Amino acid sequence: MFRRYLQVTKPGIIMGNLISVAGGFLLASRGEVDGLLMVATLVGLSLVVASGCAINNCIDRDIDARMQRTKTRVTVTGEMSVKAAFAHGVVLGIAGFALLAYFTNAVAVFFAALGYVVYVGVYSLYMKRNSVYGTLVGSLSGAVPPVVGYCAVTAQFDAGAAILLVMFSLWQMPHSYAIAIFRYKDYEAANIPVLPVAQGIEKAKLHIVLYIAVYALVTMLLPLSGYTGLGFMAVAATTSIWWLVMALRGYRNDVDETKWARQVFGFSILNITILSIAMAVDYHAVAPQLFVFS
Repeated sequence: MFRRYLQVTKPGIIMGNLISVAGGFLLASRGEVDGLLMVATLVGLSLVVASGCAINNCIDRDIDARMQRTKTRVTVTGEMSVKAAFAHGVVLGIAGFALLAYFTNAVAVFFAALGYVVYVGVYSLYMKRNSVYGTLVGSLSGAVPPVVGYCAVTAQFDAGAAILLVMFSLWQMPHSYAIAIFRYKDYEAANIPVLPVAQGIEKAKLHIVLYIAVYALVTMLLPLSGYTGLGFMAVAATTSIWWLVMALRGYRNDVDETKWARQVFGFSILNITILSIAMAVDYHAVAPQLFVFS
């Protein structure tokens, strides 16, 4: 029983988000970590993400049934009813938002709610099924966790939070397009208009390269704006350039596109994990405030 309630929340996605939330939180904390606030933020946002994933499984059960990767999900096999999964998601969401509302602040709760509405409402219910821009819209919800972690500490949306939002949104694009390439048949079978299926793999390759290049430039804004130091800059430059070189290998005549896309996807996870750790440890004591929204 416990297994299906856990599986419907997509624990892998929750774990990935925990790293970015912690990175944003520790970047904003600048060495003065409030342990209780950090735990409440991590648990609260994890519950919100779990809620969104559970409800997404309810919405996507028809699509999931047509995809090799997802056809064994509990909402597809009938191991868990849609009603139970939805109720589970609602309870998790209420608990998560209650924790964030009690322990954090209005700005952090706002961005958690924004990510939730975009993922469950705009992306899952409409964009994913009907538009090639679904990935772009979904990237916004995927970029929210580090911003929530950051704003939980600062209680304001400043330049640092804005950089994190743009940086993680850009990262989502090549990460997602790589998945769509090596899972091409799944997306085609489910009639999901992701870029490789809707407009071709060659265009997706170009977009992967361009997004990684812009992402690499945006990561430099953290050290250039004084939020992180030279250590972060060195790590960001090295990993981003390596990722870009890897993406460019997709243009080789003898490339195995499936294997190449898996490599780009795999390194994307390593890249963002390393950067989340780097910005958590190589912070600057004082950062300039270019603008503030609180």
